[in-house]
Amino acid sequence: MASPFALSLPPPLRHFFSLFPLYTHPPIFSDDKARPVTSPTLWIHPPWSPDADVLSSDVECLKWQAYLALRGLSDVAIRWDVSADGALDNRLPNLHVPLKTLQGASDAVKEQEDGEGELLPAHLIPEWVDGRVGALDELEGYVDEAARDESRAWVSLLEGNVHAALVLNQPSTTTLLSLLSPYKTKPRSLEVVVAHPPAPLFGISSLLPSYGTHVNVEAIEQQYKEAIASLSERLGTDKWFLGSSSPTALDALVFAYLHSILHSKEHTLRFEVTRRVNLVAWERRVQSQVRGAFRFLEATSTLVQ
Repeated sequence: MASPFALSLPPPLRHFFSLFPLYTHPPIFSDDKARPVTSPTLWIHPPWSPDADVLSSDVECLKWQAYLALRGLSDVAIRWDVSADGALDNRLPNLHVPLKTLQGASDAVKEQEDGEGELLPAHLIPEWVDGRVGALDELEGYVDEAARDESRAWVSLLEGNVHAALVLNQPSTTTLLSLLSPYKTKPRSLEVVVAHPPAPLFGISSLLPSYGTHVNVEAIEQQYKEAIASLSERLGTDKWFLGSSSPTALDALVFAYLHSILHSKEHTLRFEVTRRVNLVAWERRVQSQVRGAFRFLEATSTLVQ
């Protein structure tokens, strides 16, 4: 017997709703959840040769690979089947770590490790590394305060003049889909990298949208040549930059740029490095150490969007 309080829809409204039926589907379970996180795994952009290499073709990912390796970690797996859209802040790299390895994790967390782990953005990697191998002193591994302060200038030079030349000679392909994408995964433009970006339009020209990149190519190339020459002279015959007795964050950054430049298709870009024997020998030595710290993740899953 129908309840006297049951409500019935008017026939016209019932007919309207019938045009938009509601379907239910069973849940889809990810294979990754079934696979426990037993060791730290770095999510990176694909290597130059995905079938035979473990070093990313992206200079930012490679920097963090070198940082992990030069800090003494050698049990890190890598995967490049995760797109940037599936990463935190839509940016790679990310570090997927077991909960029990997190600094300050309670005993309860360590005992109740469920295998899903924790996903860390790049800027939290140093804190996690400190929890594994111990924190650096206030000099950050440099010989003195002067060297530590000098390292800041080298970082600015590499991420400015050298990066601008790398972007100029290896432009990324831009599609209409990437331009319309809401995700903030687009690489830094030349206007952001160079020290003195072009002046904004004014007058009637300001009514038109800006198109293309208006930069002084000759100035960028000259600044790049001077930066590589200064880098070679500063290294000299030292084992690590700025005379450090052990590798620092600056060494990781230098390696990332030298390795990316040596894999560039632009001969002029490579020539400035290959003509300096100390830089080539240094990059090869560090490359073997960085490469040996990573391993392929077994049974990687399909691409995560």
